[in-house]
Amino acid sequence: MAILRFSALQMAQSRQPKEVKVPASKISEFYGSHVFYLHTAEAYLSSANYKRLCATIESGEKIDVELADAVASAMKTWAVERGVTHFTHWFQPLRGTTAEKHDSFFELNNKGQAIERFKGGELIKQEPDASSFPSGGLRNTFEARGYTAWDSSSPAFIHESGSIKTLCVPSIFVSYTGVALDYKTPLLKSLDLLNKAATAVCQYFDKEVTKVTATLGIEQEYFLVDKALAMARPDLVLCGRTIFGHSPARGQQLSDHYFGSIPLRVKSFMQDFENEALKLGIPVRTRHNEVAPSQYECAPLFEEVNLAVDHNSLLMDVMNRVAEAHDFKILFHEKPFAGINGSGKHNNWSLQTNTGRNLLAPSSKPKENLQFLVFFVNVIKAVHTYADLMRAGIATASNDFRLGGHEAPPAIMSVFIGKQLSSVLDELEKNATLAIGKGENMYMKLGIDKVPPILLDNTDRNRTSPFAFTGNKFEFRAVGSSANSANPMMILNSIVADQLMEFHKEVESRSKDGQKRELVIIDILRDYIRSSKAIRFEGDGYSEEWAKEAQKRGLKNIKNSAHALEIYGQNHIKALFSKLGIFSEIELEARQEIEYDKYVLQVQIESRLINDLAQSHIVPAALAYQNRLAENIKHLRDLGLEKEAKERMELLQTVSGHISTILKNSSDMLEARKKANVLDTKAAALAYCDKVKPYFDKIRKSVDELELLIDDELWTLPKYRELLFIK
Repeated sequence: MAILRFSALQMAQSRQPKEVKVPASKISEFYGSHVFYLHTAEAYLSSANYKRLCATIESGEKIDVELADAVASAMKTWAVERGVTHFTHWFQPLRGTTAEKHDSFFELNNKGQAIERFKGGELIKQEPDASSFPSGGLRNTFEARGYTAWDSSSPAFIHESGSIKTLCVPSIFVSYTGVALDYKTPLLKSLDLLNKAATAVCQYFDKEVTKVTATLGIEQEYFLVDKALAMARPDLVLCGRTIFGHSPARGQQLSDHYFGSIPLRVKSFMQDFENEALKLGIPVRTRHNEVAPSQYECAPLFEEVNLAVDHNSLLMDVMNRVAEAHDFKILFHEKPFAGINGSGKHNNWSLQTNTGRNLLAPSSKPKENLQFLVFFVNVIKAVHTYADLMRAGIATASNDFRLGGHEAPPAIMSVFIGKQLSSVLDELEKNATLAIGKGENMYMKLGIDKVPPILLDNTDRNRTSPFAFTGNKFEFRAVGSSANSANPMMILNSIVADQLMEFHKEVESRSKDGQKRELVIIDILRDYIRSSKAIRFEGDGYSEEWAKEAQKRGLKNIKNSAHALEIYGQNHIKALFSKLGIFSEIELEARQEIEYDKYVLQVQIESRLINDLAQSHIVPAALAYQNRLAENIKHLRDLGLEKEAKERMELLQTVSGHISTILKNSSDMLEARKKANVLDTKAAALAYCDKVKPYFDKIRKSVDELELLIDDELWTLPKYRELLFIK
């Protein structure tokens, strides 16, 4: 088996950068060329139908059959002109990746002649069946049909793979009974709620605000490993991370990779996937080396949340495909390598009005700063109230490996806002009473006029903060790199919408006695600042002192996702989503069931893989080395070299001890897994977390020690130094 490793090393070292053809001299000349935007539709629709389509999308109403037929025909004409033969409803089921079922435009007319046709009914709704997708028990066998429905707020696009082109229609996915079975449906509901709640609050400050849009910029971190080396590592192939592997002598401690010169082969890959992404209207703008060796990041411009989530899911698919063409394996796992930085998907979230104002950007105008403080404080209050729900929103077995070290935020949910804004809130809280004399400036007296208009790097992006304010947006850093951002963003939208509705209700209630509204708002903000103060933390999230302090403040440190997911079953969470109309109790229970099941399967796969690699790779190599040592000891004794023989005997005993530890723990882990497998889903998840997973580190410790001891020629798995530094 070691032959495979050395063969892979030879292949990896002989790679040359692939030539990348740029579609045009300027990005603006090909950006969005594969997207059926509204302005694209204008050239294929009558003036009347184009205006009807714009009005329908703006209002969010259903498209009638006549208009649907016209739009479908226009899409088909546009797509066929570009070499497209098939179409699909592109959706995001609860397994975490996108899904599609292709149908051709090809039909036979009543004369048996071949024609291309795309009907409005096919555009609006499809029945892909999709009975094998996770449903959490919501679908019986006799009603397992699933339906996809066009989301007209996200434009159709052409997916190109080699010479094959497919028209993709972004869609929601629901069951036969109308229950949402995807990430997009609840996200859309939360965005609508947030719009209404935020607009109502904005009306206190600006009557021209009629719509508030949540915007999002998703930074995507990832690792690149040569494909041949990755294929020689069954753990990278099957679970996306290295379950074994000793840290190399040189890792990231020199910080020489971060923002360093991008290797030419990697740069070719980046240029290639960026070209493909830009054609799809994904506004990727930034690329750079990340902290760990072979780790990189790309980031787009801000977009409306729904579109940003769609684009990130599509981007990951594009990156996977292009990496393959460049002989790379791309790793989106949150912690593919122990001992160095993991990968996140930093979600930069903000609120934008139809008048062009960022509600989370401080201003030079005092009244606008009061509006900023209203939204700023309400977001903090929402996160404080539902901190455990935020933790559940980023809960996966893979993210657990990342949280709490190497620049990843800890599992304790906290909010970092920086010293300047902390002092502003502290000052506002201290002003327990506010007496405004005639002619006095209320904003000046409160210090609101001094809120900095632009907080340049004030918050310095605290790497240990799960949720940080970074000048004009909140950055949810705890989201894992492999996650679909729809779920954590749906939760954030929902809790902020709920908090803003509560705020609006309080303002209306307290304003009945004729008190000046600004004073009412300030009094309420003061209450919120005081009641949510526990969630604010400015220091080192990794310190033991913070863990103790967080416990005193009532903040939970839920390190394992199996326990974090329990929040979905609590009555106040069920009541929240039911009240908001996001999920019924049954739907929420089903989602919890799905997440538990995914957790079980992921840990189960890794456990099986650990047993497999230990038995078929590690122990045989160790036994072969043990036999070599035994022969060497015998030879030394025959020569009368007892001292040297004794030293080799100590090494032999160490190797033998590690073999015994591996075999014993592997056997015990197998028994623990058998016991977990007979339990119901939730109990199984907790058992895999508490009873099976602890064996991972025990086995790994001995395997990694053996890697340092065993003859390199006997070691079958590519080592960290090879995976991370051969580009």
